[in-house]
Amino acid sequence: MHWVAEAYRTTLGKKLVMAATGTILLVFVVVHMLGNLQIFLGAEAINRYGRFLRLEPALLWAARLVLLASVLVHIVAAVQLTLVNWAARPIGYAKREYRATDYASRTMVWSGPIIAAFVVYHLLHLSTGTVHPDFVPGDVYHNVVTGFSVWYVSAFYVAAQLLLGLHLYHGVWSLSQTFGVTHPALEVWRRRLAQGTAVVVVLGNCSVPVAVLTGLVR
Repeated sequence: MHWVAEAYRTTLGKKLVMAATGTILLVFVVVHMLGNLQIFLGAEAINRYGRFLRLEPALLWAARLVLLASVLVHIVAAVQLTLVNWAARPIGYAKREYRATDYASRTMVWSGPIIAAFVVYHLLHLSTGTVHPDFVPGDVYHNVVTGFSVWYVSAFYVAAQLLLGLHLYHGVWSLSQTFGVTHPALEVWRRRLAQGTAVVVVLGNCSVPVAVLTGLVR
C-alpha cells in the first residue's frame, strides 16, 4: 500500500487513477444505455430488465459500491490534478491560445460537477421516485414514460447528455493517452474513437426522452 500511495502522489499516478476509474464509469454508461434502449422493445422487455437487475441484491449493491467508489476517486483525482495545473501557472496568460486543447477539455472542470448533480437527480427521479410525479415501484416503462412526458424534465436530460458527451469525448481521448496509446499513426483513430463514443452515448441516451415527447413511446 505504501508504494501505491507514493505513486498516487505523482501527477502520472493521479492520471492513471483517473483513467482507470474513468474506464469503469465508461463501461457502466454504455451498459446502462443499452439496458435503457430496451424500452423500444416494449413495456415487458424493459420491465423484465428491471426485474433482472433486482434478482441478486448482493451483486447489485456490490456494483453500486464499485461505481460510487470510482466516482469519488475520479472526482478527487480530477480536483487534485486541476489544482496542480493551476499552481503550475499561478499568473494567467495575457492572451490565451487554445492550440493544444479544445472546448471539451476546457469545460471538464465544470461539466463534471454538473453531470454529478444530474446523476443525483436521475436517481431521485427514476430509481427512488422521490421527485417523480407518478412513480410506480417495479414498473420501469410507466416511470420512464410519465417522467419524460414532462417537457422540461426531458430538456434537462438532453442538456445533461450533451455535457456528458463533451466529458466522454475528452475523457476517452485522455485515458487512451494515459494508457500509452500515443503513436502519431494512431492519433486519427484515437480521435475517432473519442468522437464515436461520445456521439453513440449521447444519441442513445437522448433517444428515450425524445421518443416519449414525440409519442413514439407512449
